Amino acid sequence: MALKIYNSQSRQLEDFSPLTPGKVTMYVCGPTVYDFLHVGNFRGPVFFNLVRNWLEKSGYQVAYALNFTDVDDKIIARANERGMTPHELTEKYIAEYKKDFADLGLRPHDFNPKVTEHMDDILSMVKTLIENKKAYAEQGDVLYSIKSFDGYGKLSGRNPDELLAGARVDVDEKKHSPLDFALWKKAKPGEEQASWNSPWGVGRPGWHIECSAMIKKIFGDQIDIHGGGMDLIFPHHENEIAQSEGCSGKHFVKYWMHNNMLNFSGQKMSKSVGNLVTMREFLQTYNSEIYKWMMLSVHYRSTSEFGDAAIERTVGSLARVYSALSLAETYLAPEVTVPDAGFEKITAEAWKKVESGLNDDFGTPEVFAAIFEVVRQFNSQVRRGMKSNPAVQAKALSFSKFIKDVGALMSMFQEPAHDFLIKLDDMLLKKMDLQRADIDALVAERSAARDAKDFAKSDEYRNKLTGMGISVSDTATGSFWEVTK
Repeated sequence: MALKIYNSQSRQLEDFSPLTPGKVTMYVCGPTVYDFLHVGNFRGPVFFNLVRNWLEKSGYQVAYALNFTDVDDKIIARANERGMTPHELTEKYIAEYKKDFADLGLRPHDFNPKVTEHMDDILSMVKTLIENKKAYAEQGDVLYSIKSFDGYGKLSGRNPDELLAGARVDVDEKKHSPLDFALWKKAKPGEEQASWNSPWGVGRPGWHIECSAMIKKIFGDQIDIHGGGMDLIFPHHENEIAQSEGCSGKHFVKYWMHNNMLNFSGQKMSKSVGNLVTMREFLQTYNSEIYKWMMLSVHYRSTSEFGDAAIERTVGSLARVYSALSLAETYLAPEVTVPDAGFEKITAEAWKKVESGLNDDFGTPEVFAAIFEVVRQFNSQVRRGMKSNPAVQAKALSFSKFIKDVGALMSMFQEPAHDFLIKLDDMLLKKMDLQRADIDALVAERSAARDAKDFAKSDEYRNKLTGMGISVSDTATGSFWEVTK
């Protein structure tokens, strides 16, 4: 099955065929850097990391850019609040973003352009738009004329006439129409440290022109995939189309892809609701695998639930996969190089489902269903305490290879499983205000009671542990415990 992508512009699934055979250019709108980024800001990077990985797995050579917006009203205001220059502020939070990005275990992008590094490219594009009679200069500002671009609204589906009818009376007398938007903005008092010289006076670029100019500089007039959150469709991406196509006369983006938002316990995450959580805060409490599971286990065009209940479900699901991986790792042997033929058939069927899911507009729920099926099959054939032999070792090899290979596409399941499960339990113990040493002591006392045939005492300890949220299992090699999930 060939790859199909849902194109936000055509509103339908389309066969994927890049502009240049074998090569893919991809640009995703990145963050405005003036503070720590919240968990919603990373859904796109996590998803498009998978997109790039699957395209490469499918044989394409991918060039992937994600930008940093380091010129903005909020940046100037925050820098003034903190007594910093805008450059000092943005460099600090670019570094913080990259730390969160690395802690999520995502692959670096090929390009991370910054607006401030592309000012000449922005000025050149604005000049071309004026020459093409798509824009006009007024009192130090340069504005894009919506009426000059016949295709305006083709991405968002919004009709310019209807937008104009519903527009508030604009007090900006510089605009020929209330819908016209800024390409270049005249500097205001106090903005000297975030201003540049231009043919129209000292100022700075509008938000939308920045991405158009950076894409043109890195990739040229056309790209294969442009991604971002659904909240960027209008006006940001609509305005990008107007700018880029108004400049080149060519079709700008072949496939528009937009990921949906996060719902925080059923509510859209927002400052007004007061439920914003930064990625740094999340990763201080939880593991990055939890976040990636929550983002990828639902389809990218669906909303993703984010809250305590969703986290609890995710922890249980992750534990199920990693527990099977941990069991497999106990049976892996260096001398086993040939996987089990029977289990290879199971994983081959599962891989077909993974391919089918990902080729159908990156249907990750099908990927997770395939993973769970392989985990179920492995758990039915290999159990803790079984005697190690070549057949069991071969099954463990087949299982581990499948999980690691599928996981690599999502930047998941690459940690040593036993170590991960300990980290998961320690995370939960901390939330429960329990100490690992205390649990170990209780489990040891229970084992001593069992050895002494004092089963009443042993049951008493088990009940106490169960009441604390601890599950104990007994095998031929001894007892082990984990936090109940």
